[in-house]
Amino acid sequence: MNTNPNRTDLIPVTILTGFLGAGKTTLLNRVLQEQHGQKIAVIENEFGEVGIDNELLVQDTEQVVEMNNGCICCTVRGDLQRILLELAGKRALGQLQFERVIIETTGLADPGPVAQTFFFDEDVQKLYLLDAVLTVVDAKHGQQQLDREETAQKQVAFADRILLSKTDLVSEAERADLSHRLVQMNPRAQIQAVHFGEAPLDTILDIRGFNLNARLDINPDFLNPGEAHDHHDCHDAHCDDPAHHHHHEHGEHCDHDHCEHEHHHHHAPHRHLDAVQSFVFRSERAFDMHKLEETLSKLLEAYGNDLYRYKGLLYIAKEPRQVVFQGVHMMMGSNFGRRWNDGEKKSNLLVFIGRQLPRELIEQELERCLMAPKR
Repeated sequence: MNTNPNRTDLIPVTILTGFLGAGKTTLLNRVLQEQHGQKIAVIENEFGEVGIDNELLVQDTEQVVEMNNGCICCTVRGDLQRILLELAGKRALGQLQFERVIIETTGLADPGPVAQTFFFDEDVQKLYLLDAVLTVVDAKHGQQQLDREETAQKQVAFADRILLSKTDLVSEAERADLSHRLVQMNPRAQIQAVHFGEAPLDTILDIRGFNLNARLDINPDFLNPGEAHDHHDCHDAHCDDPAHHHHHEHGEHCDHDHCEHEHHHHHAPHRHLDAVQSFVFRSERAFDMHKLEETLSKLLEAYGNDLYRYKGLLYIAKEPRQVVFQGVHMMMGSNFGRRWNDGEKKSNLLVFIGRQLPRELIEQELERCLMAPKR
């Protein structure tokens, strides 16, 4: 996956997802009509022979490409690669003009395979930079959808940013309860409200949620069930040496299977036994890099299909730089981040988001990779 923050020639890509009726098309229309001076290529996926949402999109303003051969999560690998390469080819020849791409998935799609395209395909990596996965969640119906639909849970799990729509239709307590649930499922995604698709473009574009060198923010109230506070993301990229960058691909099978938190939310939220959950691993002891790589490989082989997103900032023994890694399912990339500052407290911070993950087992395996405590 291409994560060099110094590459300015790559075309940024935003994946826009969300369950049926959440407001993805409203938001997309808002982006297309904004006087931002940018030309945007839209890749839209729908069921059936005719794209339902195509008539709703602004016509003649952007290049719209529809894939009408089925669910994006089932057929995306060949189609998305082909379309991305065709668009880039026409752009290079001057036949098309666009500065960025937005991929709108169908409301029933798992965004994981879409994101994986930017991991495993070298031709795509040379041309495109996956900026972020945006997930629109319906504040009115979100709880019900999360209760009933694992796809809705997956869409939350993959999000770099969660856009909460229809907040005017719910009470402050209902909104806060939903926000808390979303944080428990994905503590690294900033949450923000979008009213009728209105959102400042700088909060949804160029946020570098997939940039390995962006700071890893975990909601500080992730472990506090009583409250959720404002959580603001930092997307500054600092990397002294991005040259160290490698991939692990542990299998080709693909499973078809942040922020505005309330200050005044004091009642205990409802408990939800979601299939998609997350946990954070922290330690102030250094990792043994060799042991860690072996362990991560084994964990991905065993649980890769159920590991939707994972990202970490690593403290490696005898390494003066931070190591940053992230992955989607069984594909993982890593590189060196900035140097540890003199006197800085070094520590590991890893977040795992997935379906019914064996948390205790994963934590035990990671503990075995830590250096022995100093005596």
